Amino acid sequence: MLSKRIVSTMLAVLAVSASLHAQEFKVLDRTVQVHGFGAQGFVYTSGNNWLTMNSNDGSPGWTEMGLNMSTQITDKLRIGAQVYDRNLGQLGQYHPTFDWGFADYKFKSWLGVRGGKVKTTLGLFNDTQDLDFLRTFALLPQGMYPLDLRDSDIAHTGGDIYGKVPLGAKRGSLAYTGYVGHRNDGIYSALALFLQTHDVETWTVNYGGLQFGGDLRWKTPIKGLLIGASRLEENITGNYYQAGIGPAWEKSAQWDWTNQFYGEYAWHNLRVDAEDKRYFRDHIIRNGTSEDKDDIRSWYIAGSYQLTKRISAGTYYSHYTITSSDNGLTDTSQPNAHDFDKVVSGKVDINRFWNVKVEGHFIDGYAFGPYPNGFYPQQNPTFAPTTKALVMKTSFNF
Repeated sequence: MLSKRIVSTMLAVLAVSASLHAQEFKVLDRTVQVHGFGAQGFVYTSGNNWLTMNSNDGSPGWTEMGLNMSTQITDKLRIGAQVYDRNLGQLGQYHPTFDWGFADYKFKSWLGVRGGKVKTTLGLFNDTQDLDFLRTFALLPQGMYPLDLRDSDIAHTGGDIYGKVPLGAKRGSLAYTGYVGHRNDGIYSALALFLQTHDVETWTVNYGGLQFGGDLRWKTPIKGLLIGASRLEENITGNYYQAGIGPAWEKSAQWDWTNQFYGEYAWHNLRVDAEDKRYFRDHIIRNGTSEDKDDIRSWYIAGSYQLTKRISAGTYYSHYTITSSDNGLTDTSQPNAHDFDKVVSGKVDINRFWNVKVEGHFIDGYAFGPYPNGFYPQQNPTFAPTTKALVMKTSFNF
């Protein structure tokens, strides 16, 4: 039955990808461009169930899709929006969301502003996660870009200022982004599911707050070399109901912050990426009765190579650790405080619009702490110290 569902899904993707192309139409003499994407994944693991799916039995419970429209109102003003829907195991549950929507006005190449629900520029790939067709990998390094936290991290409601400043032929160029806005997690998010592990009901009244930050990236004079850094600060509050206790309250005692440093080098058919991240939060929980300090550190290095016009291969190593005062996580050598993931991947482009990816993960640890990271006790009554995963993903874009 499971194999029939996988085959049926792949045939449906083929049919859609063969018939869809980027569309456009006119509204008041303005051209509106329409683009979209869809993907179906299958995950089989031995060890732990992963990404909220019952993957030890093999799970096709990873489906996502998006549709966006944009138009150039004037030479300097552009607007656009995207609707997104997904089901990832217990997350999403096919409840469509307004993923992002913006108005963008560019005064000069070195100065522009945009506002609305805007994608958050953080590291190499946070604001380009949907461009799956550009990458060899089925999953971005999960220590850096966790799939279960996509809806929390992808965008903020607020405004950006951005631009690109040329430094001269021998110095490259600098691109900058600064932003301020508000984050709001939905009731079908990873955080809502994670709170259930602490006897919290399936809904949260509110979880979000102010965030601001910036990104600076230098396109160096060395051809193909980019380096950059991002900073994000948040003041997150949460109100939720805890079974047996009643209304509970959580509030950051200090600003939560993230530092992320990254580099990318492309040479002919070779591409190498590396990033380093630290996320720290200090928050008061359970109606002010306890304080928790969480320190999350992650880094990865990845390489991919275009073997032929349609076939590419890649590998990466992702390193993630967490310490927590409230949960007693102090020794990152223990499997409950780290997640080390070795990955090999291959991608075949069937045509311009359709690709298939196959990927192997060899994971040491499960890092179950006070922050979602792919492993949940709802699917794992007991945790295994290691996990092997086969990930297959087919997707189309137009």
